[in-house]
Amino acid sequence: MNLDFLKELGLKEKNAGTWTGVQSTDSGNYIDSYSPVDGTFIGSVSTTTKEEYEQVMATAQEAYKTWRTVPAPKRGEIVRQYGDALRKHKTALGKLVSYEMGKSLQEGYGEVQEMIDICDFAVGLSRQLYGLSMHSERPLHRMYEQWHPLGVVGIISAFNFPVAVWSWNSMIALICGNVCVWKGSEKTPLCAIACQNIFHQVLKDNQLPEGISCIVNGDYKVGEYMTQDKRVPLVSATGSTRMGKIVAQEVAGRLGKSLLELGGNNAIIITENADLNLVVPGAVFGAVGTCGQRCTSTRRLIIHESVYDAVKEKIAGAYPQLKIGNPLDENNHVGPLIDQDAVNAYLSSIEKVKAEGGTFVVEGGVLEGAGYESGCYVKPCIAEVQNDYAIVQHETFAPILYLIKYSDLDEAIALQNDVPQGLSSAIMTKDLREAELFLSARGSDCGIANVNIGTSGAEIGGAFGGEKETGGGRESGSDAWKAYMRRQTNTINYSTELPLAQGIKFDL
Repeated sequence: MNLDFLKELGLKEKNAGTWTGVQSTDSGNYIDSYSPVDGTFIGSVSTTTKEEYEQVMATAQEAYKTWRTVPAPKRGEIVRQYGDALRKHKTALGKLVSYEMGKSLQEGYGEVQEMIDICDFAVGLSRQLYGLSMHSERPLHRMYEQWHPLGVVGIISAFNFPVAVWSWNSMIALICGNVCVWKGSEKTPLCAIACQNIFHQVLKDNQLPEGISCIVNGDYKVGEYMTQDKRVPLVSATGSTRMGKIVAQEVAGRLGKSLLELGGNNAIIITENADLNLVVPGAVFGAVGTCGQRCTSTRRLIIHESVYDAVKEKIAGAYPQLKIGNPLDENNHVGPLIDQDAVNAYLSSIEKVKAEGGTFVVEGGVLEGAGYESGCYVKPCIAEVQNDYAIVQHETFAPILYLIKYSDLDEAIALQNDVPQGLSSAIMTKDLREAELFLSARGSDCGIANVNIGTSGAEIGGAFGGEKETGGGRESGSDAWKAYMRRQTNTINYSTELPLAQGIKFDL
């Protein structure tokens, strides 16, 4: 395959057909990146040693001394320039995301567009880091609050969105005055290197310290350097619930802050008043987009008994139309799973569904033959199940869609909420009362609740995140920026006396 787009992203051809990230150090140990698209070895990245991590932290801390003094709108200007650089490299970076991660090329381009969008959002936000003013109970006193940067923000991202989630965190953290240290997924290391190469050129062009944005490479052990490091006041981690619990305990143990974006087990409730023309595209894309490897992927359809058979027939009828294959071919809808471990988890989940009594409407399996040599291509499948099956309560990162029947809306909402996770949810209905009930305190317990759209495809303008075992964090839009700053309350006495609050007398 022609990988010339890697040159544009600052990656170097190490040997014929293999590539490497450009790094200032070389530990002698490497992360090898294989494409799930065709099984090809793309290249390698040097892993970060403890000594190298200490060098990175020292560089970041020194850069923070400069960056925190730059006015926020000026910091926004640097982010604006990065957004323009991403526009220039959108095609190349989108292809790398698609090839190294396996999502469709349209989704790869969409992920880079999401980076561009968050840059635009952050630029505007750089002039809106508002505090509050309040009236003091003491005469000739003024009270207000302001926000200051935290320092070094650690970012741990996952393979399924190898560039966008980093940008959600870093672009907001940067305009807030922080510097960032990023550990990208060991499954998509070249994506992280490419993003850093583009950003470092922007820093160089503006004569700013490269330590404003740093990268470390490796497995969970490198992540532990950050979670255990008191010099990192905030760790933002995206990944499994299991991983998130470890991060939360480590960071809390040193009284640091963590921002967690963890698993989802997302459902669409389809009422008897649903527009079935909206159900099929919403449910199918939600279930098979990114080959079911989004935290917002649709896992469950909770369908009213009166339309259950019709919906089942429509959804099952759409699956044979899916084109599965090389995601860089824009005619294909579904690419591969990330690796063989993911394939094994998919196959194991299918067997568990059958063991618990589930029935498959559309059968799954691994695809073989020409075009599927990597062994990572699987068939999206559909099963009729009960919500309380152990496997249904579990998040499987694969294109397995569960159908569940209900009789009244209160029951449907209870089923929707009766899983450990609480990320994204949706209802399909033309009835205003049903929609409002779903969005009320009696309704969805998820951080995201949609009406007449699917569970995936969140926009950057709203705060992104979920409840329960999803972690409770919020990233991206709205006032999520507050997670990256510390609040300070200020009281100014401009009188010639010193009255105390609450009328306390203290005479000397």
